[in-house]
Parts: sequence; structure tokens; C-alpha cells
Amino acid sequence: MTTFAELHRTGDPLLLPNAWDVGSAVAIAAAGAKAIATTSAGVAWSLGVPDGADLGAERQAAVIERIVGAVGVPVSADIEAGYDSVEATVAAVVQAGAAGINLEDRVGADLLDPAEQADRLAAARAAGGSVWINARTDVYLAGSRRLDEVQRRAEAYAAAGADSLFVPGLIDLKALEELAGGRCPSR
Repeated sequence: MTTFAELHRTGDPLLLPNAWDVGSAVAIAAAGAKAIATTSAGVAWSLGVPDGADLGAERQAAVIERIVGAVGVPVSADIEAGYDSVEATVAAVVQAGAAGINLEDRVGADLLDPAEQADRLAAARAAGGSVWINARTDVYLAGSRRLDEVQRRAEAYAAAGADSLFVPGLIDLKALEELAGGRCPSR
């Protein structure tokens, strides 16, 4: 099987469809996806709780384990902001078979300080070993909407161990091109 890291290549974007349960993951894999990510909102709703609910490490890991067991492609776990413990959640989903994680820099409505998020990413790296870490920054959803802030965060997050960067809400193609030339996401 191709590793998750090998699927991240400059100039050849990885399309990462989102699954919310085993059934959706199996359908996505059958359609030819090279890898699958979970969607935190979809997983929460499939469990009968609202988006943003604290699923906790064990519950999140149980979902990941079922999905990983049903598909033959790498799976990345959206662990939101890490729930009660970034370290425990990362360790649990990696033990369950996750090849990657997605870790947000926003808790509720509040965008975290970049240094605080960098510490959380370093903790995720320590807990997850070689797991692929996708740092999500919500600067364009809940922050200044400034590219220079995203770039500063990308540098700090890469230095802390993040492998890639996800910036939901950033749709300006020129800004995306400029960001893609930086340290993260092509680390």
C-alpha cells in the first residue's frame, strides 16, 4: 500500500474525500480514492451528537479503527482541536490505524495563539511519531483573513512538526499559489 506521506507531492495535489462512517468510507474507496479523511462534523452527526461535541480519544479511535479496517487506503483522522488531550487523542487514533491527523487551531469561536498551537502540534508529533500532521488554521474563517498571518502560522506550525497546512475559507488562487510556495504545506 502507498503510504500517506507518499501521496503528498508538489504539483500533484492529493484529493482527500471525507467519510463519516464505514459505509461512506467503503463507497469512497470503491470510487478510487487514494486516501480518505474523516470529517469531524459528519462523524459527530453519524454518532448522534452535534458538530464540535467532545467525542474524546476513545470514541474517535473507535470510529477510525472501524473505517481503517474496512478500506485498503490510508485514513486521516480529523480530531478537531484534540478534544480534552491532544496527546491522548493522537495516540489513540494512531493506535487505531490512522495514517494522518488534522488538528485545528481554533477551540469553539476562539482562534488560538500561534505559539500555543505550535506547542499542541509538537505534542501531537511526540504522541504520533511518524503520523502525517495536517495543521488547520482558521484565520480565514474566524481570524484576520490575512495571508501574512497564515504564513506566520505556517512557519511556526512547520517548525513544530506539521507536515501540511489546511486553510479553509481561503479561495484566492493567487494567495493559494503564494502559500503553496512556502515551507508548509510541501514539507
